[in-house]
Amino acid sequence: MNPTYRIVWLIARALFYTYFRGRYFYPERVPLSGPVILAANHASVLDPPLIGAGFNRIVNYLARKTLMDIPVFGALLRRLSVVPVDRDGGGGAGLKAILDRLLGGGIILLFPEGTRTADGKLQAAKSGIGLTVIKSTAPVVPVRVRGTFEAFGREMKFPMPRRVTLVYGEPMNFKALREEARTCPKPRLKEIYQQAADEIMAAIASLEVPQERG
Repeated sequence: MNPTYRIVWLIARALFYTYFRGRYFYPERVPLSGPVILAANHASVLDPPLIGAGFNRIVNYLARKTLMDIPVFGALLRRLSVVPVDRDGGGGAGLKAILDRLLGGGIILLFPEGTRTADGKLQAAKSGIGLTVIKSTAPVVPVRVRGTFEAFGREMKFPMPRRVTLVYGEPMNFKALREEARTCPKPRLKEIYQQAADEIMAAIASLEVPQERG
C-alpha cells in the first residue's frame, strides 16, 4: 500500500471497530495475491471503505471519471487506486478499465445490485457483474454486509453508531460458464451473464454471521 492508501485504510478500520462496533468474519478467504472480484450487497456509502479495510490488500474501487478532474480530490482518488468509469462502470471503456486492473493482479469491488438499496433489503442482481465475471478469469469472493443501512442509509444526514458486520464467503469459480460463453450463441450469452449474477447474489444472501461459541 502507498502511504495515502494506508492512512485511509487505517482510518476505516478504526471507525469500523470503534464507532460501528464492527466484526469481520473470514477475511482470510480473500486470496493474498492474484486477481479477485469482490461482490457485495450495497446498502450505504460506507460499504466500499469498510469492505476493503477487512484485509491487507489494495482494493480497486470504481468512481465516475468526472470526479478525477476535480483538483486535489482527483489526485487523492488516483492514490487510492480508484478506477475511473462512466456512471456505474457500464460501457466498453469501463469494462476494459476493470479488466485491465484484474489482468494486473488486482482486486476489484463490484456491487451486483448496481445501486444502494432503498429499504435495507437485498435487491435482484443485474447482469453487468456477470459480464465482467465471464470476461475475466478471476475468482469471485461474495461479501455480505449487515448494519450499514441502519448506520448510514441513503436518507440519513450523518452516520449513526450502529453495529456493522461483514462476512466474506468462499471464492467462487465460474470455469464451466466461462468455457460455454466462448462458443455459445448471443441469446445464451445474455443468459449466462444473468445466471452468473444470480448465482453471486444467491451466495451473498446465504452468508450468515457465525454463532458465537461458549
